[in-house]
Amino acid sequence: MYEMMESVKEGNGKVIGLLKISFPCSRGFTLTELIIVLGIMGVALMLGETWLSSQLPNWRLNGAARQVVSDLLAAKMKAVVKRNRQRVIFQDDHRYVLLDDDNNNGKFDPGEHLEGRDIRESYRDVVMMASNNPSFLPRGTASNLASIILSNSAGKRIITVSITGRVKVKS
Repeated sequence: MYEMMESVKEGNGKVIGLLKISFPCSRGFTLTELIIVLGIMGVALMLGETWLSSQLPNWRLNGAARQVVSDLLAAKMKAVVKRNRQRVIFQDDHRYVLLDDDNNNGKFDPGEHLEGRDIRESYRDVVMMASNNPSFLPRGTASNLASIILSNSAGKRIITVSITGRVKVKS
């Protein structure tokens, strides 16, 4: 509480007494209050960081699975729309290529569109292993069955491509 004394005067200027005026405290917080708030914030941030770092591998694994499934479904859709074969070729444990096979011979030829993907650019700790390279045909079906396993410290996701062209993720 902030207090101030003011003199009370008569009409002729003679002081007849003192008046005590009180104001609510407007000076801010005490040092103790600030230290307590900073301590609580520090504990909350520490707990949040611990939880966040334990969840990151799971988020990366799910993100990589979404990317691969999205590319497989896009290749299937492109095969139907363009009426030619679309191949997905898995090169190693983190890279794959999308091939727009215009002449349907199953190989890359000059003039055909080839697009590479690297899942480690966005999901650094995810490893990929594929059993086969699926090809999507103009009817939306797949010529090769495939299982793609994505894994990291959080577990694994298995992506399957069936002969009907269905792309499915299993945990």
